Amino acid sequence: MEKNSKKKFKQINLLLTMALISLVIFGCSTSDPEPVNEEELITTVNVTFTNTQNANDVVIASFVDQDGPGGNDGITTNPTLTANATYTVQIEFLNESVSPTEDITEEVKEEGDDHQVFYVISSSLNIGVAYNDEDANNLPIGLNCTFTVGAAGTGTMETILVHLPVKTNAGVSEGDITNAGGDEDIHISFDVTVQ
Repeated sequence: MEKNSKKKFKQINLLLTMALISLVIFGCSTSDPEPVNEEELITTVNVTFTNTQNANDVVIASFVDQDGPGGNDGITTNPTLTANATYTVQIEFLNESVSPTEDITEEVKEEGDDHQVFYVISSSLNIGVAYNDEDANNLPIGLNCTFTVGAAGTGTMETILVHLPVKTNAGVSEGDITNAGGDEDIHISFDVTVQ
């Protein structure tokens, strides 16, 4: 009887040892999921145009959607620009659903390699866009730009913040979104009047 007890005790010890080894091996697995870069909630976008020849000519285009995507429609304030003028343009992204307001613009700037703002302007408008800011690789971010406005007209300006664009693809660093890839963090359409 004593022999059987010792044999069972050895078997239990062996099973416990095997279980412990399994826990150590599988518990230290490196296949844990990668941390996810959670998308920030952007409730407000402000695009400020400042005329380089006339400091009193400041125009703010804005989009406000306090409850974010899927709720109530956002409110858009469209810009009216002066013909044959040059504007410095700054854009800011905010989350106003929290207090204090979260400035997403700072995050976009800090993670400049992973972001680019595109301004897609309809052909009915004669507006040229030049980027004034760069990421660590000397490629554009788009938070600061120069808009060179031509003759009077009306059209649209699609303003798109893209996460993880391929900035080295053809035309992307010049502002062409066609080959950018990545994901859109926010996409707004403004109706622009030039007079």
